[in-house]
Amino acid sequence: MININGNEALYMTAQEAAATLSVSPATIYAYVSRGLIRSEASAEGRAKRYRAEDVRQLKERRAPAEAKAPVETGTPFAFDSAICLITPEGPFYRGASAAELSQHASFEHVATLLWDAKDGDPFAETGSAPLWHKLEGYVAALADRPFTDRAAAIMALASSLDPAAFNGTNAGGAAIGVRAIRLLTALATGRPPSRQPIHRQLAEAWAPGKREAADLLRRALVLIADHELNASTFAARVAVSTGTSVYDALSAALTTLKGPRHGGASTRAVRFIARLAASDAETEIKDLRAMGERLPGFGHMLYRAADPRAVALLKALTAAGADRRLTEGVVTAAYEIAGVDPNIDFAHGVMAHFLGLPPLAELTIFAIGRTAGWTAHAMEQRATGQLIRPRARYVGPAPRGA
Repeated sequence: MININGNEALYMTAQEAAATLSVSPATIYAYVSRGLIRSEASAEGRAKRYRAEDVRQLKERRAPAEAKAPVETGTPFAFDSAICLITPEGPFYRGASAAELSQHASFEHVATLLWDAKDGDPFAETGSAPLWHKLEGYVAALADRPFTDRAAAIMALASSLDPAAFNGTNAGGAAIGVRAIRLLTALATGRPPSRQPIHRQLAEAWAPGKREAADLLRRALVLIADHELNASTFAARVAVSTGTSVYDALSAALTTLKGPRHGGASTRAVRFIARLAASDAETEIKDLRAMGERLPGFGHMLYRAADPRAVALLKALTAAGADRRLTEGVVTAAYEIAGVDPNIDFAHGVMAHFLGLPPLAELTIFAIGRTAGWTAHAMEQRATGQLIRPRARYVGPAPRGA
């Protein structure tokens, strides 16, 4: 414990706070990023110190639920993860800044990082093409369905058609992740699976001849690869905790993604941007606010200021020649009029507008990119061997006799 001016236990080190709460130091950093624990630089300036009062209060809030014996065994809905830490600077993938990775890293490199794949290159696997051949008839039958519907169905089918679907090793999970990403890319492009980088496959299919497309799509995939326990990721973890395959977990995640309050929000942002580009942006924003409506693509519950992922992608879009009225003007107007900052959905929408991407490309990018994170979480959850079984807080009528 750290004492200041004779007062006892005003501060704790990261290790002391972690021990008090029985969590990892990484979880302490996440609590800080969510405003649950206050931190400040130590007097020596070498390390952070953490308010002991906040740590004790957090422990007290957690204690009652943890002290009760559950009716069924399983894990609570909040748990430790080594995959992604969300900070005011944006997500960090196993300690590496997503914003910094987006400047130079390939999507394949980031996926490998998220999967903690240390035994060779998982993207050297060769099972995607044979699996695609087994699925081609189903792909053709689903051709008129939206991408997320086709993707969820194909992942469920792959679970029964891939002999290695239940390979429980880390290498086996990573191989499934590669096959899933390549299958989804093939669905998106209408071309058979390829070992070419994913961002180049998308650029060639969606924006041929536009030299900026490949790099911008690469950045977008890297920035969307994971974002901790959002709804679709939690769905993937719940599914795999029951003993399903990683493919089935991906199917659950894809079904969750298409909801209008999750991945579907990116489609609303694209439509909003099309209106902004064709009219006076300030008038559009004022009109929406006057009707009490939220601005599509703005605001995020985890970031008090602008979504750092959006900042990184919008900066790249501006450098690539995108309309500054959208990358800068709309952002300024939205803050001045409504006090809101852009999120990653807005940045994806600006990119789709700038590159002339096909309809729903923004949701497809989200799905393909986030498959890397979903796979990582499914692998991590499977390794625990635990069933996720949250409890409900009953608020109905009191029990009564017959």
